[in-house]
Amino acid sequence: MTLRRTISQLYILAFGLVLFSCGGGSETYYPKPRGFFRIDLPQQEYMLFDSAYPFSFKYPACSHMETQESNDPSTIWFNIVYPGFHGSVNFSYKPVNGNLYELSEDAREFANKHIAKANEIDEIRISNPANRVFGIAYDIEGSNTASPYQFYVTDSTSHYLRAAVYFDHLPNNDSIAPIIQRVKVDMDTLLSSLKWK
Repeated sequence: MTLRRTISQLYILAFGLVLFSCGGGSETYYPKPRGFFRIDLPQQEYMLFDSAYPFSFKYPACSHMETQESNDPSTIWFNIVYPGFHGSVNFSYKPVNGNLYELSEDAREFANKHIAKANEIDEIRISNPANRVFGIAYDIEGSNTASPYQFYVTDSTSHYLRAAVYFDHLPNNDSIAPIIQRVKVDMDTLLSSLKWK
């Protein structure tokens, strides 16, 4: 009888310890804030794009080029696609035929379409006299802007190149800020290496 009594006392003691360890804390549970996935960026390596087009430049090795069809034979459309970032930089090239003012105003209008969603639109002058590359970059800040970075460059007499960065998902630029910064660095490299033919 004492063995049974000892075993039942041990069960009661174990049950009491388990019950005591589960309760009694005064900590209040708070839900954790929403987080974003970690973004691992590839190494910065660049390749030369030199084709039959009237320009050449360096573009990121982690991307690839896609040409687009154009109804106008003098206009060239192409994209630099970032498959790892689910985004692209859309380019259009047009020859300048006394229409530089209209082309630059067209670029400004495209950037200004983001005013409703943008916190700020910074205009950054682009000037590379050695390669005759001049223009304006539009750094469009805001978490819901469709295109966070755009630019146009020209030699003022013959060539005009415009580009805009887009992503394949609803805009939430706060969560992809490292990717946007990386694409800006890539575009700065492209612009510094751009040469007209």
